[in-house]
Amino acid sequence: MLSYDALSVLWFILWAVLWIVYFTLDGYTLGVGILFPFLRKNEREEAQLQEVVGPFWNGNEVWLITAGGATFAAFPLVYAEMFSTLYVPLFLILFGLFYRATGLEFMSKGSGRFWKASWTFAFFGGSLAVALLLGVAFANMFYGLAFDRTTNAVTLASLLNPYGILGGLLFVAFAVLSGSLWTAHKVSGPLHDRARSVAGWAWFVVLGLHGLFLSATANRTTILDNYNAYPILYVVPALALLLLLLVRFFYARGRLLWSFLMTSGAIALTTATGFIGMFPRMLISRLDPAASITLYEARASELTLSIMLFVAVIFVPIVIGYQLWAYRLFRAKIRPEEAKGYR
Repeated sequence: MLSYDALSVLWFILWAVLWIVYFTLDGYTLGVGILFPFLRKNEREEAQLQEVVGPFWNGNEVWLITAGGATFAAFPLVYAEMFSTLYVPLFLILFGLFYRATGLEFMSKGSGRFWKASWTFAFFGGSLAVALLLGVAFANMFYGLAFDRTTNAVTLASLLNPYGILGGLLFVAFAVLSGSLWTAHKVSGPLHDRARSVAGWAWFVVLGLHGLFLSATANRTTILDNYNAYPILYVVPALALLLLLLVRFFYARGRLLWSFLMTSGAIALTTATGFIGMFPRMLISRLDPAASITLYEARASELTLSIMLFVAVIFVPIVIGYQLWAYRLFRAKIRPEEAKGYR
């Protein structure tokens, strides 16, 4: 049997992993949404892009729901503070997810010009808003929020600080790179060439923003305190950078699936860099470090964590197995003449 403290640490790791998996998996579907109005040139290509994400996007969002549920059950204090302190951006993210989904589903349900343009914009705007605001929200969690034991001064304006905006732009750029590589891997025809071209310049944008973000993290946050205490941890951001360089290596050789997988790994490790630096804090106060909320303060009862661990051991492998099956089932290239989209 695990001790209460060990169980709490294990749930912190699982909590971080759930968010990391969501960022990684939904990154490419958000990227396809952002690129959708610019990549498609006709209805055939529109259908191709819909099929690129259609079988996967809702499965990827299961990880978001699970991460939110795990926060509520395992760390109720963090859930209360996080979903009240970050109420406005999370509310906007919710609406972005809603409009992204309806845009994707409804754009092909009518033939009117206004109808198609409206739902195309919903798919694009929702995807962009979710990617940007998620990046801003989690960058601020790494940076620290404007609260202490007596004051909560967190507003949307306070979240739009230079570090938060940089985090948002980095995740948008990562999403565009991941989405363009996934599209280029999945489709054939002229759409493949345009998506591959976008991935080529998006990589340079990601590389530049990634360097700026790591530099800002080192100079503007306390995230690196854990890394300085245990230098072996620096292997995580170093691997993130290595994978980002390997993206270009495989891209230059036309191995786009491997390039996409390296991008996904870079997203995962970059996000993990922040969570490792937070530990054992879950909400960092930039007004008063002593007011930061740690996992030991926020954790649920030992019985709750034990029951949840039992449930997670059963159901998480089922979710992973289902998603692997879905990716295998829809592994074929999407050709223009065969694409049907949502009809």
